[in-house]
Amino acid sequence: MTTIQYQENFSHGSIPSEIMDDRTFDLIHFSEVCGQSPEWVMQLIEHGILPDRSTTQTSFFLGEDISCAQRAYRLQRDFDASFSAVAMMLDLIDEVQELRREIKHLHFK
Repeated sequence: MTTIQYQENFSHGSIPSEIMDDRTFDLIHFSEVCGQSPEWVMQLIEHGILPDRSTTQTSFFLGEDISCAQRAYRLQRDFDASFSAVAMMLDLIDEVQELRREIKHLHFK
């Protein structure tokens, strides 16, 4: 089993993901923005937490991926969860949010 070391980085002053939504990042810059290692980011891709947008030579990420990576980190940190558990938690959270939107929509018809 491989252990991935990561840390939360507050020294850069986080940039809200809304501002970065139209930017693209390579692996190194994306991991820096997230305050994590490139290996940690690759684990997110391997477990389906982040989409694999890699080309033949490089991976790239969108600004919207930052908030997903941040959510994954918080779940992993708060619950001491594995990458597989985090992927499942994020899927369930998204499903609950979608169901709540549907219920809210039905109440307004």
